[in-house]
Amino acid sequence: MTSLLHLDSSAHRSGESVSRQLTALFARTWRAVHGPAGYRYRDLAADPVPPLDTAYCSLGRRVEQHGLVSPAGVDTLIKTPAEKHAWALTSPLIAELREADTLLIGAPMYNYSVPASLKAWIDRVGFPGAFTDPDTGDSLLQGTKVVVISTRGGAYGPGTPREAWDFQTPYLRAYFGKQGVAQEDIRFVSAEMTMAGLVPHLARFRSSAASSLAAARAEVTALASTRPETEATP
Repeated sequence: MTSLLHLDSSAHRSGESVSRQLTALFARTWRAVHGPAGYRYRDLAADPVPPLDTAYCSLGRRVEQHGLVSPAGVDTLIKTPAEKHAWALTSPLIAELREADTLLIGAPMYNYSVPASLKAWIDRVGFPGAFTDPDTGDSLLQGTKVVVISTRGGAYGPGTPREAWDFQTPYLRAYFGKQGVAQEDIRFVSAEMTMAGLVPHLARFRSSAASSLAAARAEVTALASTRPETEATP
């Protein structure tokens, strides 16, 4: 069964959030194609992932000292109630990602990077060995598709004056690449100038903003409609 893990990280939880509008469009389209059974949703703003603490770090270091340890083997290395609690917060998040064929991330740009809620999730699922096969050393995320829907109040795309200010795209590409996701399986869809309709001094960019949003909607729909080769009709 094909599965989708959908994460929203926008702090703005109303219908005005463009990133939430676009991830919802992806999810609706995906469910229409694949059915609802494999769909999981997590709102990182409504249900925040706790930031890392000493217990997480201590347990993580101990795991690294033992080499490659699968998540199933971490329990045997826990020494304190605090470490047990830290692992209880962490292991379900790792399991969700390992089970997903596609990871959908709604990532509005905050201060040129990702929201703190998304960073907290990334930090926690990045537990040592979480996505490595302990027998082969291969990544367990090989074949996983990652779709990042990025919304920006200004313009940060290729060729724009603030292109170098985008610390979001290279960061997420590097993070998931390090976890074993193939570069061709990491897709970014961006809607730019989303503040043009609200901020008076950006009013002249409203046409560009509308075009960017329309293009993002079309790309989101196309990506969500794609069936894996294993599901394709012979």
